[in-house]
Amino acid sequence: MSLRTSLSMALLLAVGLTGCSNQSSDSTNGSASAETTVLRFSHFWPATSSISTEVFEPWAKQIEEESNGRLKIEMYPSAGLSKADVTYESAVKGTIDIGSQAHGYTSGRFPLTQIAELPGLSNTATQMGCILQTLYEDGTIASEYEDSHVLFMYGAGPGSLHTTNKLIRTPEDMKGMRIRRPSAVAGDIIESAGASPVGLPANDMYTSLQRGVVDGLSFPWEAVTAFKIDEITKYHTHIPFYSSALMVAMNKDKYESLPDDLKQILDKHSGMALANKVGEVFDKHDLMAIEAAKAKGDEIVEIPDPLNDPDWKGPLEKGTKKYLDDLKAQGLDADDVYEKAKAASAACKV
Repeated sequence: MSLRTSLSMALLLAVGLTGCSNQSSDSTNGSASAETTVLRFSHFWPATSSISTEVFEPWAKQIEEESNGRLKIEMYPSAGLSKADVTYESAVKGTIDIGSQAHGYTSGRFPLTQIAELPGLSNTATQMGCILQTLYEDGTIASEYEDSHVLFMYGAGPGSLHTTNKLIRTPEDMKGMRIRRPSAVAGDIIESAGASPVGLPANDMYTSLQRGVVDGLSFPWEAVTAFKIDEITKYHTHIPFYSSALMVAMNKDKYESLPDDLKQILDKHSGMALANKVGEVFDKHDLMAIEAAKAKGDEIVEIPDPLNDPDWKGPLEKGTKKYLDDLKAQGLDADDVYEKAKAASAACKV
């Protein structure tokens, strides 16, 4: 082989290797640009609950599909990755990426938001979610979430009273009873009626009822079946004396680290649309739970308008006043937020 031929072959080989190297680099870059970002989502609802199967899971799937697999949301139900009462703070700190928590689980952390829980403001989960999302979007309560990126607010249906051994017809019947309270708002009202409010995460209620730690609980109807409380309780006072506020929040730095197109996908599938979706699911399952209780032969007392009921009006107004007065004593403009909540209630009524 001549020297010229050898040089020519060496040059071709070098060009070929350079081409392969470039192709490998391009392939690597292409893979990196399309790599999947996994977001860990922790919530306290059971995996079989309606909100998990009909809202959270379809929501995660839609986001994954629209991002062509670049965003994947891993679900951790039943407080599997963070305890129910520290889920929001876990999202803030980055222990999890996304979390859903009831505001009432951290007493005093969201005092202005919980004004929306007061009696008389909402009669359905859809209305409650709309009130919360409205107050967040118009800035009324936004200052309570500056350390996170809120994806959406949502509300449960009105909380009723569910007991194991005694039917509650009037506040007088509650005296001496231990009733699980979901929040400070409900706790003030339960205490005003003469019962002892007991703070318990939702996941601890079943065993607490079994063991007699509490005599009953205040809970939305949908959640009664979701947490299998219907297996233990047989007396129900269907009274809308409070509604629970909840949220889905994301770690702020994690959200900001995403490319703009992925942020837009998350934003598109958040906000009022999701607040309404949760409301529709909860309202449907509230009605189903009520019918199931009736079919089971449970005793149910109906008190549809407690603020105008001679027995219940006093304790509810007393509990409302106490909550607002406590906030004002802290220097918070509770009256202004309460008026805005009432305006949102009227606008969100369906």
